[in-house]
Amino acid sequence: MPFMKGPAPIRRTLKFLQAGRLVLKDKIKIFSLNYNTAGKNHIGARDFVFWCLPQLQYKNPQVQVITFKNLTPTPFIKCYYDDGRHMLIDIDNKPKDEVLEHLISVIGKSDAVLAHEAVLAEKKDNPANFGIGCEKSCICEIPGQLPCPGLVPLPNMMRGKFKHATE
Repeated sequence: MPFMKGPAPIRRTLKFLQAGRLVLKDKIKIFSLNYNTAGKNHIGARDFVFWCLPQLQYKNPQVQVITFKNLTPTPFIKCYYDDGRHMLIDIDNKPKDEVLEHLISVIGKSDAVLAHEAVLAEKKDNPANFGIGCEKSCICEIPGQLPCPGLVPLPNMMRGKFKHATE
């Protein structure tokens, strides 16, 4: 399995990616992270990029994620909103867990919003749905569909018994 090679291959598993806790607000369009590959004050940013950035990208496919390496003396995160505004978040000398908790509280969706979105995603009141627990119990109740064969027999041309019979 080639995806299980390299440093910490657990980062490439679907279970790990789905376990991410940071879901960004809908208004955020670009998430940029600036850090250096060397230096003590950049350790938390490097760990955040290594462990949390894949989860962030998986949970937020509509957000562009950019990382800039070795361009700044102090690590920071810059979020760009859809209306042109931006937010600057300082992560200097902070461990990755503290950075993640701060991002969840500042630019992440709250637990109530996530729970509400999960309920909306499960909602099954689509008029095209049929079966147990839906508005229509059988497809024959939907206009334009054939009636149930138990109520009205199908034409012989639509029955396999006659269609595939050899003479």
